[in-house]
Amino acid sequence: MGFEAWFTVAVVVITVAVLVKTRLAPEIVLVTSLTALLLTGVLSPAQALSGLANPGLVTVGVMYVIVAGLVDTGAVHALGTYILGRPKTAVGAQFRLMLPVTSMSAFLNNTPVVAMMIPVVEDWARRCGISVSKLMIPLSYAAILGGTCTLIGTSTNLVVHGMVMSTTDLHPMGFFEIGALGVPSAIVGIAIVLLFSHWLLPDRIPPLRPQDEAREYSIEMLIETDSPLVGRTVEKAGLRHLPGAFLAEIERAGSLLPAVSSAEILRAGDRLVFIGVVDSVIDILRMRGLIPAPDQLFKLDEPRAQRRLVEVVVSESSPVIGHNIRASRFRSRYEAVVIAVARNGERLSGKIGDIVLKPGDILLLETRLTFQKLNKNSRDFLLVKELTHAKLPRHDRAWRATAILAAMVLAAAIGVASMLEAALVGALLMVATGCTSINSARDSIDWNVLIMIGAALGIGEAMSVSGAASSIAHGWLAQAGDNPLLALIAVYAVTTLLTEVITNNAAAVLVLPIALAAAQGLGVSPWPFIACIMMGASASFATPIGYQTNLMVLGPGGYRFTDFARIGIVLNIVMGIVAVTLAPMIWPF
Repeated sequence: MGFEAWFTVAVVVITVAVLVKTRLAPEIVLVTSLTALLLTGVLSPAQALSGLANPGLVTVGVMYVIVAGLVDTGAVHALGTYILGRPKTAVGAQFRLMLPVTSMSAFLNNTPVVAMMIPVVEDWARRCGISVSKLMIPLSYAAILGGTCTLIGTSTNLVVHGMVMSTTDLHPMGFFEIGALGVPSAIVGIAIVLLFSHWLLPDRIPPLRPQDEAREYSIEMLIETDSPLVGRTVEKAGLRHLPGAFLAEIERAGSLLPAVSSAEILRAGDRLVFIGVVDSVIDILRMRGLIPAPDQLFKLDEPRAQRRLVEVVVSESSPVIGHNIRASRFRSRYEAVVIAVARNGERLSGKIGDIVLKPGDILLLETRLTFQKLNKNSRDFLLVKELTHAKLPRHDRAWRATAILAAMVLAAAIGVASMLEAALVGALLMVATGCTSINSARDSIDWNVLIMIGAALGIGEAMSVSGAASSIAHGWLAQAGDNPLLALIAVYAVTTLLTEVITNNAAAVLVLPIALAAAQGLGVSPWPFIACIMMGASASFATPIGYQTNLMVLGPGGYRFTDFARIGIVLNIVMGIVAVTLAPMIWPF
């Protein structure tokens, strides 16, 4: 290897060491390494920035807009409720998550599947009281495993198959043929995660508990006539085990049910009183079929999606002190409606309108856009704070967002359009149909993730153009001698190793010609080698920089670099054993 190759290897080693040993932001570390490769001439400016034009990276960015439409319409909550259910344990949640994600990824590109599921999993984990850090790595791994099950499951399979067809006279591989190896590998991979996640996955972000926040709100909600909750029990409706909140009582036709059974069947017009911390109250406000009960709410002019949630603390000089909320004419006075009240740890029951206000009460208001500007200096309130993270979903447009998502998935699955083209059209439709706004779409994009992916792709490019990756591959395969099984093991190992530091497609393209030459030299069938390259290039579990989906869940899961290594190395080894054992059985030498 020349100087450029050795320098690139040194940069990669230092990058991994810094990511492992420090808590510096990954995007800063990766961009710094990419800059070093650019300044030393290993990469040209075009090569260094090539990752930013990668279709996969652009697809990730566009998918954030699709996700914004799903979040802003409340469709994310519906997906989590009806597809994933309400598991009791972290392992149960991992199983319910990995099975559908693996199935979807067999027919769709892994990256948009994970982009779509991240907010679903965040919302679902919060409602189920499960740490999101127990679910994000399984989400990424499930997408990776699913991609190995069909010829179109991941772009790597298509790239390898295309090279085989253009450089050899071998027959085409069937659509599900790689599944003979991919499906058993996926089953084993899911089993490993379920069996060892308790010890190998961190608990970085704990689930929300009532004690996490001192103040508890009392909020009164009404079940709409056409609510999907009508006819369901409290348990089945997902209202029994709310994280950080509980259903205190139900008022029905003038009668009060103070001790609500989990088997109680909900009816249209029921008034439900919940007690909970602010984040849980916001989750309740986002539920489809539940609306705040105060009648004054319907007298605000703006549509609900254009209103704001604001917290205020009532001062001693406020004219509403000593009056109940209804008699104080709160809505007329402030153009805002009280939807929840918290009072120094005291649990308030009964209708919101009957609560007599006291100094220091914390009120959760649904207001017009101008409320904070008009009242931030008011003597009536000690504090005025808008909850910028709390958006009220437009449930009436959830079907539009879901239809757009389904059309996008179908178009990509049947080949009418590429994943990027389908996502671009879907994003435009999300904005055009009012499922999300331009501002919300722009704010939803996680630029840190895009920067990390772009920089990682640039570093991978340096491994290729400097000759470092090629030298490593040739040197590794030379150790196998004339033993076909050892050569197969070497092919899988070097492909997996390179995939952890360069892109999966680049690793496959680099190793395939060497593997085909090795098979020809040994006088054996190349198909076991081709299959192992497909598997090895996808089986990137040990580092967050090895696969785009790993980088995407790094932040939402609150992970460190070593969290992937702890469970990923185990999974890499097991996947390697499965692949090199089954491949010669399915495609004999």
